[in-house]
Amino acid sequence: MQQLLTAFFALDPFVALAVFVATAATDACYVAFTSAVVARKRLSAANWSSVWYMLSSFAVISYTENWVYVIFAAVGSWVGAFLSLTLLHRPAKMPAPIGSSPPE
Repeated sequence: MQQLLTAFFALDPFVALAVFVATAATDACYVAFTSAVVARKRLSAANWSSVWYMLSSFAVISYTENWVYVIFAAVGSWVGAFLSLTLLHRPAKMPAPIGSSPPE
């Protein structure tokens, strides 16, 4: 129990916020990367992939010092994926990719 409390009290709120933002941005980049791959846009996919790995490396380096940052990474990841899919609009006339799930 003492170790748990020590881990929480050792949190730096700015690092926690940075991990949250980095993982949210990482998931948004992952969605953009996947969209570029589906659209077969090589340059765009490669660019998004490199940004994705740079952002994820910050989060990994940050939360390896204190496991509690994983919580902020998980929440940021969820928010990033949710917002990027909410904001990513596909033109109505464009058919869904083969093998994709049916519309909700």
